[in-house]
Amino acid sequence: MARKTIEDLFIHELSDIYSAEKQITRALPRMARSSTNPLLAEAFKSHLEETQGQIERIDQFVEATGLKLKRMKCVAMEGLVEEAKELIDEIEKGEVLDAGLIGAAQKVEHYEISGYGTLIAMAKHLGMKSSAVQLLVDTLKEEKAADEKLSAIAEQGGDQAATLKKA
Repeated sequence: MARKTIEDLFIHELSDIYSAEKQITRALPRMARSSTNPLLAEAFKSHLEETQGQIERIDQFVEATGLKLKRMKCVAMEGLVEEAKELIDEIEKGEVLDAGLIGAAQKVEHYEISGYGTLIAMAKHLGMKSSAVQLLVDTLKEEKAADEKLSAIAEQGGDQAATLKKA
């Protein structure tokens, strides 16, 4: 589908973030299993549940607006997930891998934060129902909170924080 209008672009971007969310639901369990930091493993498990809710929110948004998503694969998320897989395959379990996984997860969060921010701006420009837009706003808040949680884990005391500061 050609992206000739803001609505076409919006549908493309919403389809892209939907694909991104689906991909990250498949990656988070492996990231959780690979982490030796219990707080980090729990953050990944918790965010998996949130992400499943975010997918449901997109479904609700689509239903509320009558839009039809495109079947596509988010190549950006595919790359970010691949980077995380490489870390898991190449680095021994421990604080270095945990630090790498935090960085990989924050790259994902930043991608999602920018995506939802853009979607919210376009949805408002298109005059979409505020109740529908609020679904996107709720997800954006969750993504920002997940990023903050990852930062807090990275900044906690102990050997892991020291390793991160050396990098």
